[in-house]
Amino acid sequence: MEDKDKKELEVPQGEETTDQETSEKVFEETADQERQALLGANEEGQVEVAEEPQPNADVLADDDKDAVVNPGYFDPANLAIPTSPENPRPTVSGKVWPIVSLVLAALLIVVLIVQPLGKGKSEAVATVNGVKISKDVFYDELTAPGAGAETVLDALIKKELVKQEAEKAKITIPEADIQKEIQGYIDYYGSEENYKLALTQSGMTEEVLRKTIGENLTLTKLLEPQITVTDEQIKEIFDTYKASFDTPEQVRTSVILVATEAEANDIIKELEGGADFAELAKSKSLDTLTKDMGGDTNFYGRGEKETAVEEAAFKLAKDEISGAIKTTEGYIVIKLTDRKEAHEATLEEKKEEIRKGLVSQQVSELSAAWFEDVRSKATITNTLTDKADEEVTTETPSE
Repeated sequence: MEDKDKKELEVPQGEETTDQETSEKVFEETADQERQALLGANEEGQVEVAEEPQPNADVLADDDKDAVVNPGYFDPANLAIPTSPENPRPTVSGKVWPIVSLVLAALLIVVLIVQPLGKGKSEAVATVNGVKISKDVFYDELTAPGAGAETVLDALIKKELVKQEAEKAKITIPEADIQKEIQGYIDYYGSEENYKLALTQSGMTEEVLRKTIGENLTLTKLLEPQITVTDEQIKEIFDTYKASFDTPEQVRTSVILVATEAEANDIIKELEGGADFAELAKSKSLDTLTKDMGGDTNFYGRGEKETAVEEAAFKLAKDEISGAIKTTEGYIVIKLTDRKEAHEATLEEKKEEIRKGLVSQQVSELSAAWFEDVRSKATITNTLTDKADEEVTTETPSE
């Protein structure tokens, strides 16, 4: 819920409300709206029992097919979008292979990005085996864009179930394991600065990312007794998708996009005079995807950019700067910062990456049944669904 929604709450003249009271009003209104949506309420708020309650929209629909993901990791710029065996994402080389990323993008545990659970002292909106999920914590998550009340609360319940099962099994995830995943992102983005910028652009903090990684690794540990990955399976994947593991020739560039050729030529003159390319990109580039990273594009292969850009980039020597290049969006100046020659992958090089992918795929396949089993054995109260069930029972006309 946005701030403007909070302002629309009518406050009678002469009365003042505290932030807590406002939060509670918003919570009650939102919860009531969710229950009415589930029950099929009409415009007057009267409940009309539908044949089947309509589920919330799938806030994690993966319709961004062009996003680039480092194999074995998910892109912090697309943290809310999960991969799946049925809908794989492109690798860095632009080629697809059907193994989900190691970290399941919060799909298995939280179904959307949820901040770390705090210790709210307000009334509980749900309980899991006696452990309260406070209204404060729930409300904080409900303000996230696209977050529905029932979806958020279910996510928080799942997080608590995983936490409790891990405590029973005495499972802890070493900080070194989490840092290894973080380092994977840093390596992918080329520097810690670019990685942190990507996090900022995604709206996620490193604290939340680390917690999400830890929770997914915890779920993997919980399901580990049911997971089997053999050398034969790894070899089969490698042989089947061999071409996708090979790395084509790639270049890494920094770019500055401007509107006119004259502006591009002025940029080139400044660079020839000793100006810093990254600083010019940050201050003058129109390319919103790269300007904050000093124009860095990361590595790309042939066929991934406009023809004119690609031809110029692959002809440059390292640290060489191009002339003004006309593109569909204006004029661009390119600096070649690195180059990777084509490389044919070996099974030994890719063995661990494939193993992680297969483990993640099995976790994805096993998790639904695991959650259902654990949930059936737990004592859970949920004020949203419990209240909705009561209203259905109350409003259903007798035959």
